[in-house]
Amino acid sequence: MDNPPRQNLGISAYQHLKRDIIRGVFAPDEKLLMSRLKSRYDLGVGPLREALSQLVAERLVVAISQRGYRVAPVSLAELEDIYDARAELEAMMLRLSIERGDDSWEADILATSHTLNKVMEVHSPDDVLDIWDNRHKAFHAALVAGCGSNHLLRARAGLFDQAERYRHLWLQETVFSDQALEEKRRQHNALVDVALSRDAERASRMMRDHLLTPVPVITDVLKRRELV
Repeated sequence: MDNPPRQNLGISAYQHLKRDIIRGVFAPDEKLLMSRLKSRYDLGVGPLREALSQLVAERLVVAISQRGYRVAPVSLAELEDIYDARAELEAMMLRLSIERGDDSWEADILATSHTLNKVMEVHSPDDVLDIWDNRHKAFHAALVAGCGSNHLLRARAGLFDQAERYRHLWLQETVFSDQALEEKRRQHNALVDVALSRDAERASRMMRDHLLTPVPVITDVLKRRELV
């Protein structure tokens, strides 16, 4: 069998390493030893360096002059800045979506909301986290998809990537708590109702408040784990 193309190896290294950084397999500020990466991912230096360079560009990894790479640090200031920017941007995009969205936009919101409320047939804690998170992302994407601006959607995606490490800490605290999930379900259903009623100003305020609710939870986790 032919060896996988070099490009595919680089993509594989990037995807696996990014996932592990987001999931905390490699802690903030931890040195990324090439020997450990080669062993963990069964890949050569070339694809791993490509992956590390991409993650440096995404600010998940820091290049240390002549000394390799480290996982980027986390901080309360960055947490608050990222979440505030996301909340402001997404609130604006929801307002635009309400003004511009058509029947198809409304249908997608209802479909993704229904799917999110029915996280079923899971077999492990990781399945619960992955399935709920994927459906949660799809729901929020559907809410703002009617904004009609590819530039805003790309900006949103960039902020989402920056928030991923912090979001994962919040997910671990939320997805395995029935009480927390029920509160999120209530908030999501309220967002659906106000969006479909086309109350742009109220929906915008609710979205901003909704997106900022994880900040105190994540702050507590960061302090409890002595990451800041």
